[in-house]
Amino acid sequence: AGAKDDTFNVLDLAEYTKNRPWWRKMFAPSSGSSAEKYNVATQLVIGGVTGWCTGFIFQKVGKLAATAVGGGFFLLQIANHTGYIKVDWNLVQRDMNKAKQQLKFHTSGNKMPPEVKSRVDEVVIFLKKNVILTGGFAGGFLLGMAS
Repeated sequence: AGAKDDTFNVLDLAEYTKNRPWWRKMFAPSSGSSAEKYNVATQLVIGGVTGWCTGFIFQKVGKLAATAVGGGFFLLQIANHTGYIKVDWNLVQRDMNKAKQQLKFHTSGNKMPPEVKSRVDEVVIFLKKNVILTGGFAGGFLLGMAS
């Protein structure tokens, strides 16, 4: 009596994606600059859209953060004036003087730590390789901040 023979094919995703050029272009570990992969219009669109999204989110989060900080400061002032909070201003002044001394000590050398310098160099190289994408991002970011 006819038993149905179910066979399943196994799909190896690693092999499947090797045959897809867009996948390799997008996620290849040694992918070069975007100038090598995309034309100018595509770079401007990608940079502009990601910049606008980033600027829009940055604007909203910035307003929220400013409101939270301002509201918190306002509540602390009310609590201070009503007597719920007592501030030891001598302690605040002493800590501020310590912080000023530390800032003077750290800025007197004007030398960047090597970790920071290497990261800055990486960013500069990326920006030089992807000038159009970066320009689109900057323009989109400003538009996102304005909207």
